[in-house]
Amino acid sequence: MSNAIRFFQLNTGASIPSVGLGTWQADPELVGDAVATAIKIGYHHIDCAQIYQNEKVIGHVLKKLIDDGVVKREDLFITSKLWNRDHGPEDVPLALERTLADLQLEYLDLYLIHWPVRQKKESAGFGPETLMPTDIPSTWKAMEALYDFGKVRAIGVSNFSLKKLEDLLDVARVPPAVNQVECHPSWQQKKLREFCKSKGIHLSGYSPLGSPGTGWLKSEVLRHPILNTVAEKLGKTPAQAALRWGLQMGNSVLPKSTNESRIRENFDIFDWSIPEDLMSMLSEVEQANLLKEVHLLTRLLGTTRLLRNCGMVRYKGAGKPLTVHWLGLVCVFKCPINVYYYGHSITFLWTILFQLEIVLHFLN
Repeated sequence: MSNAIRFFQLNTGASIPSVGLGTWQADPELVGDAVATAIKIGYHHIDCAQIYQNEKVIGHVLKKLIDDGVVKREDLFITSKLWNRDHGPEDVPLALERTLADLQLEYLDLYLIHWPVRQKKESAGFGPETLMPTDIPSTWKAMEALYDFGKVRAIGVSNFSLKKLEDLLDVARVPPAVNQVECHPSWQQKKLREFCKSKGIHLSGYSPLGSPGTGWLKSEVLRHPILNTVAEKLGKTPAQAALRWGLQMGNSVLPKSTNESRIRENFDIFDWSIPEDLMSMLSEVEQANLLKEVHLLTRLLGTTRLLRNCGMVRYKGAGKPLTVHWLGLVCVFKCPINVYYYGHSITFLWTILFQLEIVLHFLN
């Protein structure tokens, strides 16, 4: 008989459901019905964030389901996240109050720092001009105060690298309960997962089926031949095999869907398991290199770091040094620029603002 793995225990002593409904990029007109459907099917964990801009809709649905007796508040596990513009210690409690008001809740089960990135309070978009130095220790201290006060039952982080976690643990009075990162068979996060386990931090995987529509190579997870072979042997769908893999690796998973049949399919992963030989096959899946498809950018970044140190990288026409924002996890790189290399000008006429998902693992 298989191990259902319906919950994982956090370092707070609380239990986090192993499968939750992701709501990132969920259409505000559809997300309400999706949440209601999921909870009626048996989901208990709903993963939210202020930046998703759908918490008011979700809050309306949660209140109705609770008021109608469909579910009890204590049986739900609601996660939300602190956005980059609210990292100031004075802004953290205000951001939580906005989220609680939108979700029509008195407390959150889990509150995460969404990214180890800080933006100016009144900034718009995500250009380099919106960024400011991070002060994670101060932000975390404000998060700890929310935990002490009981407004959040657990606090954690999202998109933190191993190095960022080490730095946080050096100063944290309350250690993070969760690190939520993208995790699936094509991006298994082995080193990060092992580190989190050694420190009692639960790894929760968002986009456990990949990220269709984002344009990154990891959107092809469900087409991987090894995953499809495993799924066929089990008589399951590739999505179910990927999700069950996550559970057996010790990760909670947060598949997003607004389609009722897929919501049901994604939850049907408890009464069976992947045998060891097939788990071994999945461990052989080639791991995503986020920069593989933009190898020219990789070379450019390496070159600009070298040339910048020599004073030979400038913005086009501006005569100012090129600023490459590493931000611990991410690189925000906006062009056009001229790269001057021993007197020769190479003009890159890109106008690309890379999303936060460009994670530079070589910085870990």
